[in-house]
Amino acid sequence: MTTTTPAPRAGRREWIGLTVLMLPLLLVSMDVSVLYFAVPFISAELRPTATEQLWIFDIYGFVLAGLLITMGALGDRIGRRRLLLIGATAFGAASLLAAYADSTATLIAARAVLGVGGATLMPSTLALVRNMFHDARQRGTAIAVWTATLTGGIAIGPVLSGILLEHFWWGSIFLINIPAMLMLLLLAPLLVPEFRNPATGRFDLVSAALSLGALLPVIYGIKEMARDGLSPVRVLAIVGGLLVGALFLHRQRTRAYPMVDLALFRRRGFAGSLAVNLLAMFAIVGFAIFTTQHLQLVLGLSPLRAALWSLVPSLAVGGVAPAAAALAQRVERAYLIGAGFGIAVLGFVVLTQVTPETPLWLLLVGASVYAGGLVMVMSLVTELVLGAAPPEQAGVASALTESSSELGGALGMAILGSVGAAVYRREIVDGLPAGLPADTGAAAQETLGGALAVAQGLPADLADAVRHAAAVAFTDGLHLAAYAAMVVMLLGAVTALVTLRGVRPADPTALAVEPTGPADASLSSVSR
Repeated sequence: MTTTTPAPRAGRREWIGLTVLMLPLLLVSMDVSVLYFAVPFISAELRPTATEQLWIFDIYGFVLAGLLITMGALGDRIGRRRLLLIGATAFGAASLLAAYADSTATLIAARAVLGVGGATLMPSTLALVRNMFHDARQRGTAIAVWTATLTGGIAIGPVLSGILLEHFWWGSIFLINIPAMLMLLLLAPLLVPEFRNPATGRFDLVSAALSLGALLPVIYGIKEMARDGLSPVRVLAIVGGLLVGALFLHRQRTRAYPMVDLALFRRRGFAGSLAVNLLAMFAIVGFAIFTTQHLQLVLGLSPLRAALWSLVPSLAVGGVAPAAAALAQRVERAYLIGAGFGIAVLGFVVLTQVTPETPLWLLLVGASVYAGGLVMVMSLVTELVLGAAPPEQAGVASALTESSSELGGALGMAILGSVGAAVYRREIVDGLPAGLPADTGAAAQETLGGALAVAQGLPADLADAVRHAAAVAFTDGLHLAAYAAMVVMLLGAVTALVTLRGVRPADPTALAVEPTGPADASLSSVSR
């Protein structure tokens, strides 16, 4: 007979352990953006080609995204804390290699290993949060902290990079990872419990290869199309990735011990939560390029000043995730998620009023409002995903959440970026002054940055006219991208209300306890 007992509440040890887990998460999220200001210094010393420079940027994100599912499943099998420590060791060693890289090839290889380490750290930290906090109220707060750390790291990365580069050489942006990883290696065994699922069978290397072969080409194709437009190679990459994904799903259906148990998607709220998370990341990542370019290219701020001002939305919404977790104890989560999307819509409405002449504060208000709404959404759906998955599958569930984030961000950059670029190219044609040389006019019509570069070589009157035309065309593109984001936000609200109404995480007051015996050991293996 099954009885229920109150879910054990986390104590001081678990909360200190959560702080330790946030160290690698912060650094992994920072590593996505920490290179922004270092590129000129790296280019001057290592002299990479244009293609090599792109790979220095992109290899980290590609490897991380491609390996998330594999590492989530591996952590469920060998132990999530063990995988976390292995990943921290790899991340620290790769950081040291990147800091002292003496060639482009070495730096690209180091960034690839950083991606491998990041792929172990992100799902491991979230899965361990699920195992450390059994009480749903406490778990909601812990996940809110996890979400705030993840989004905050992305914003802090460029600022920290700019500060370090003011005083040290470019390798310092990687060396900052090492003390935190050493601290994690020392403290995690003392404060973070181990968890593994013994009933998973042998690790499936074929499925791991198929998951990599599915995610990597799709994300690569989408990101490349966002940057350089359609091409047969990019379309084939996406189609090929989807075909490999179909093979991956077929293999999961036919194996006794699949890497991803597809029964997860039949659990109420699981698939809907992943879809909502994807739509939230679509907007928050896809629109970031517009606010960044507006700060630097329209308002003319230096990179460091632009990065500092871009922290304002992150600071403004710092308390949103914990507040959402507290509200979720009294209000239906589906309604709160819908409200979060509604708040994001209001932020995008504000951004449709931004022009080249409007003050900086209007842009920051709009960005803060939409970011606040979407952080609220992300923290709540992350809790629902982990609550819908059994504890023994928390690693895979965490990895699927991160994979949906990566895919949503790539789609956002591709679609919203394409919308903005199309409007820019259409509008600037009528705004450019007459008398420009054909090659100059063509360069100005490609991008806002290209137009500003063209203006530097023109007489003052013509230069001012080109800058103004380019700024107006860019903000027109920003407006249409904001309207497109509003449509996606409304779709997200509808998706939440249809698929998540009535869905709750694991019971906040009780855990099922089976009679003592061998069955208990097969459910989970926990050691301190």
